[in-house]
Amino acid sequence: MNRTERLFALTESLRRASTRGRTAQQFADEFEVTVRTIKRDLAALEVGGLPVWGRTGPGGGYGLSEISALPPVNLTGTQALALSAAVSATSQAPFSDSARAAIRKILDVLDPATRRRAAELSDRVWVDVGPAAHRRVMSVLEEATLDQFTVNLTYTDAKDQSTQREVEPMIFALTGGRWLLVAWCRLRNDVRWFDLSRIQRAPATRRPCTGHQIDEIGTPPEPARPVGV
Repeated sequence: MNRTERLFALTESLRRASTRGRTAQQFADEFEVTVRTIKRDLAALEVGGLPVWGRTGPGGGYGLSEISALPPVNLTGTQALALSAAVSATSQAPFSDSARAAIRKILDVLDPATRRRAAELSDRVWVDVGPAAHRRVMSVLEEATLDQFTVNLTYTDAKDQSTQREVEPMIFALTGGRWLLVAWCRLRNDVRWFDLSRIQRAPATRRPCTGHQIDEIGTPPEPARPVGV
């Protein structure tokens, strides 16, 4: 999870804490960072205008002095279940952290009866997804694709051959049940498709991409289509 995503998720966690508050250590455990990082993030949110309060001593912690949230959402229990199931089934997908944060926001503002109904129904949907790239890898790839800078991949192919190559991310694609990164490979000087679960490391370079366009990938298969928003 990159810092922007963490700040957003931390804001939502503060909202859920309400007037009870939570300790810096609890936030650190949730986001798998140090207490020092959490305190720095809380300070950044406060500077940005979020009404963060802090109390020291026993029973202390951090929370929001003014709660701003989504208005009530009129969903049925099955609709809430459908959203939760969709997010759970796409844990390999790019931006899955943001999807989980979004579903938590929706569930938080459901009326209690609907939320209970969705929780009861959730036992009737099981999800077994395949291997996924490490979250540290995904965060870099997501940011690089959005901001268009290159990434140095350490990639293991289907024959267990490992290579290192600098790539220019173009799109993420789901095909055959696998999530792939489609990128311009500077090693091969051509478009290549990389199985996300086979990317071992992906340090960012901050070097800008050279402007390869999506249409250079070629014609997508007939059922394939961009995600519509």
